Amino acid sequence: MALARRLDQLGTETAFAVSQAAAEWGAKGNRIYPFHLGDINLPTPGNIVEAMNVAIADGKTGYCPAAGIAPLREALAANIGGDRNMSLTPDNIVVQPGGKPVITKFIQTLMNPGDGVLYPNPGYPIYESQVEYFGGRPMPYRYHETPTGFGIDLDQIRELAASGAKAIIYNNLQNPLGCESSLEEMQTIADIAIEHDLWVLSDEAYFEMRYSGTSTSIASLPGMAERTVILYTFSKKFAMTGWRLGCAAAPIEVAQMIAKLNTNDESCTTHFVQAAGVEAIANPEGAAPLLAELQCRRDAAAAGLAQIEGITCATPESTFYLFPNATDAMEQTGFTDVGDFATAALQNTGVSFCTRRHFGRPQPGETQEYIRLAYSGISVEDITEGLGKLAAWING
Repeated sequence: MALARRLDQLGTETAFAVSQAAAEWGAKGNRIYPFHLGDINLPTPGNIVEAMNVAIADGKTGYCPAAGIAPLREALAANIGGDRNMSLTPDNIVVQPGGKPVITKFIQTLMNPGDGVLYPNPGYPIYESQVEYFGGRPMPYRYHETPTGFGIDLDQIRELAASGAKAIIYNNLQNPLGCESSLEEMQTIADIAIEHDLWVLSDEAYFEMRYSGTSTSIASLPGMAERTVILYTFSKKFAMTGWRLGCAAAPIEVAQMIAKLNTNDESCTTHFVQAAGVEAIANPEGAAPLLAELQCRRDAAAAGLAQIEGITCATPESTFYLFPNATDAMEQTGFTDVGDFATAALQNTGVSFCTRRHFGRPQPGETQEYIRLAYSGISVEDITEGLGKLAAWING
């Protein structure tokens, strides 16, 4: 019996493939230093866990409104709007089982088959997967390396937007690059979206995950609120990756359609998890120690990479990723394929990481090779030890 043909267009989150390779190597008795998956090995703050337990004891275990419970929608409208200097109401908020569903529901709501959608490449692979799965025209846009990180190729975005695009996916505080736009870069993207009447998905999963400075949402710029859907998630800020709780903050007409998709897809987000979300927003004090620990890990990872010959890497002020240029390190260890380099690193040092090729098909003209290190799931001690072994292997 044949499967549906559209499944041929469905991609995956390729970091999980690296997880399997690392697990198989570890199962043979080898030490693993897991830099591959952006999960968080820190506990969810206790007050959030307790709020969930109370909600379960109170019987909040049945169905609830598809768009989310009223207390959470009210809290999210105030919190997201306040942090972004925007005016949002509960009618703008649709609760989701995580942030990821916002991507697919944005595409289902606003993209017709054949419509062009711009998305970052390197970028989160689910963007490309969902555009292709629902019959869209993929329009990846590139980044260029700068002394302080990475910048978007704005000329390419202008060219793509002018060729019949319907929407753009914009991930400031970006996975996997760890970079963020300057206000000038963000304003330019907003100007292009307005000029070409593009819908915008602003993936703000890491909006609060920053070690200095202040985040800005593209939705807060003039003319952008009415065309932008914000992806919000509890996963990062509150170490709630497995809880599956997030929301779309959208223009009301779009929000209503996303809520209708909720009814069709999952009925509703788990009631007692939503109750825990209300507590997280009301009493967010537990987020600060999580961020402080992640900053210590970032600093340890940056220091470890600085000791490796042939590796260069800017130190970002946000997310929990580093995206080192490994071109010279590959050359001095005799590798021309970045996948082979990653496999050899795992087998010689136990250090497991993703590569640029896990985040979209390489674009024409790419000559540099990059790896991605996620430091959210590994302790400072193991970061130092693992990168020390990687340095010893590469440096010879």
